[in-house]
Amino acid sequence: MILNKLSILNYKNIAQAEISFSPKMNCFFGNNGMGKTNLLDAVYYLSFTKSHINTPDGQIIHAGEELCVLQGNYDYEGSVEEIFCAIRKKQRKQFKRNKKEYNKLSGHIGLLPVVMVSPADSELIRGGSDERRRFLDLIISQQDKQYLNALIQYNKALFQRNALLKNQSRDTALYEVLEIQLDTYGKVINEKRILLLEEFIPIFNEYYQIISQSSEYVSMEYISQLEVTRLQELLGQNRQRDYILGYTSTGIHKDELEMRLNNSLVRRVGSQGQNKTYLIALKLAQFAFLRKRGNTTPILLMDDIFDKLDANRVEQIIQLVSGNNFGQIFITDTNRKYLDEILATMDHDYALFRVEQGQIQSM
Repeated sequence: MILNKLSILNYKNIAQAEISFSPKMNCFFGNNGMGKTNLLDAVYYLSFTKSHINTPDGQIIHAGEELCVLQGNYDYEGSVEEIFCAIRKKQRKQFKRNKKEYNKLSGHIGLLPVVMVSPADSELIRGGSDERRRFLDLIISQQDKQYLNALIQYNKALFQRNALLKNQSRDTALYEVLEIQLDTYGKVINEKRILLLEEFIPIFNEYYQIISQSSEYVSMEYISQLEVTRLQELLGQNRQRDYILGYTSTGIHKDELEMRLNNSLVRRVGSQGQNKTYLIALKLAQFAFLRKRGNTTPILLMDDIFDKLDANRVEQIIQLVSGNNFGQIFITDTNRKYLDEILATMDHDYALFRVEQGQIQSM
């Protein structure tokens, strides 16, 4: 899959842009705060119908404007895909594929697989368990519609049960219906997360060792209450406690994904360089998994990835992304040093852009 052209109107600090891209490497340089990240975020938005950092739609629209429009023209395995998005203040956003509007935004997820590596990924290590669960959901949802549906239905039932608890409802029959739904969909989610990690961790470990050039090993452990008891039983047992708390305290929405380096939690033992390497290897493994499982090669977005990495690790990353295993790549940096090194290693097409005050200029 290749993004040939992107049109932007009023997306964050980018007032207007019409950009044509290389089918392989696209490099963007400029100072911080100029719009490099916003450009990559616009590409991400067209794939996931939301911002990478979960910016509310009302804050995405350029200051003083009422409408934001994104339009991407893709080469999708030999066919043309045109994706259109319009965001208006206080209105439902509109997504169209080849001029036909989606009834549900979930129908778009997975069509345009994208992997984004950014400084915000540090929350996967230091943030709460919800960040790590979201990471798993993002991978599986892009190539498994059954999982995406189960996740949507689980969250709906969870919302309804929490509303009952908040209102102090004692309708036992209604609780039981919702708990059966949570059990059914939670089982699907739990099983697919476990299967993903079995295949994912060896790929992740391989990328980490290539980048770090060391024998350090990485792993992840999925911890769930469902390992011992069915969710329906847990919910029934904890209902009285949940009445007091006012929310559902057990379920797959409370599961944890422990991220480990040499059998220790990486957030406790990892240096800045190790943490950065951990996250980049994690995202490259995500790319490899989606490429293997999906219908097309994902787009790789790499935002300001070289900070806090030594020269050897930078060199390994450059060699990896310049290889034939990767398709179209978008990469940003605050200066041209590393970008020029990447371009110097390439024997195929590339494009270089300067970003300044929301203006994107082809070099």
